[in-house]
Amino acid sequence: MTQTADAAAPVRQPEPKPTRRRVHRAWFVAAVTFVTIIGAAAFRSVPGLLIDPLHDEFGWSRGTIGAAVSVNLALYGLTAPFAAALMDRFGIRRVVAVALTIIALGSGLTVWMTAAWQLMLCWGLLVGLGSGSMALAFAATVTNRWFTERRGLVSGVLTAASASGQLIFLPLLSWIIDRYEWRPAAVTVALAALAVVPFVWLLLHDHPADVGQKPYGATEFVPKPAPVVGAARRAVSVLFSAARTGPFWLLAGTFAICGASTNGLVQTHFVPASHDHGMPITAAASLLAVIGIFDVVGTIASGWFTDRFDARRLLAVYYALRGVSLLFLPLLLAPSVHPPMIFFIVFYGLDWVATVPPTLALCREQYGEDSAIVFGWVLASHQVGAALVAFLGGVARDTFGSYDVVWYASGALCAVAALMALVIRRRAGGVAATA
Repeated sequence: MTQTADAAAPVRQPEPKPTRRRVHRAWFVAAVTFVTIIGAAAFRSVPGLLIDPLHDEFGWSRGTIGAAVSVNLALYGLTAPFAAALMDRFGIRRVVAVALTIIALGSGLTVWMTAAWQLMLCWGLLVGLGSGSMALAFAATVTNRWFTERRGLVSGVLTAASASGQLIFLPLLSWIIDRYEWRPAAVTVALAALAVVPFVWLLLHDHPADVGQKPYGATEFVPKPAPVVGAARRAVSVLFSAARTGPFWLLAGTFAICGASTNGLVQTHFVPASHDHGMPITAAASLLAVIGIFDVVGTIASGWFTDRFDARRLLAVYYALRGVSLLFLPLLLAPSVHPPMIFFIVFYGLDWVATVPPTLALCREQYGEDSAIVFGWVLASHQVGAALVAFLGGVARDTFGSYDVVWYASGALCAVAALMALVIRRRAGGVAATA
């Protein structure tokens, strides 16, 4: 009887062990991209710190030094669309590794310069070309290839990497310049760029298909596209195609004002403007680094917002708030750091490059597969705006003895950008129509 009951009893199967959910390779690629942009951000931390030391040592005017910075900023933007096309042709890894090497070469050679044209060549041409290949089009290419979901968040995080690099390098480089003069700082930039090259070469995969995976969030496997020949021709043809649409000019115009009011103005001239009011260079550079802290928060938050809200309205709010903050800045500059200045740093930092995720989202919405190259051209307008203000800001300082007129003009331009953002047409089909 007992045996019969035992035989009838159901046999308990061992419970299957829970399977561990593996982290998608796309997140590792994004992490390597983040570290790469941080390492390359060292060169972006230097121009504002070099204006006074180079003026004191060589007697070059601030306009002359600003001209070299403007060449750097312009090439940073104009190289970006061609770099995006080259990544389609030769792969992300090769283009980025070569770009970092060029940055290291240009920065290292500045140690031996004795004439202004050499500053133009090394810092303007070489570092400008290298940095252009490490521009936000790099982040856009990685985001487009490896992610179909969370693109706004990822683009925000990768954009914030530049601010993280600024946070790391600005205090360090200002301390080096204050203690050992500017040449060791230039060498530090060169070494930082070279240090990232092995990580790029070993860990940065070009496409999900290289490791047999789908893009993050994709439902189907995406084969790796064949290399696209004629990179320069493609970059130019995409420009001509996009230039026939109204949204392109609105995006380019707003982003030009973005560059004028960030890289060209604050990043280049905030430290010397603060020094004009008696603030030590190290203190001013530390404030600029604190902007980087809140920039990280603001940009990641902007990416989260971009996944959920109308990108046009986000841009309008960002530009309007930035313009208001710049109008108040001339009243806040003083020999020491005080609470209103801290409030400006926090407020402005949250807005620094928060414009990138919604701008990138609008490019993706309007131009589909060409969006990375289109964004490269939009970024070129960003850097042209930055270059103009980097130069004109130095000329204004030489002419008027202060930067006040530049702060006020940039605030007014931000109001114009807010209005331009609101009139961009939405296109659900992915291809813009002429506005």
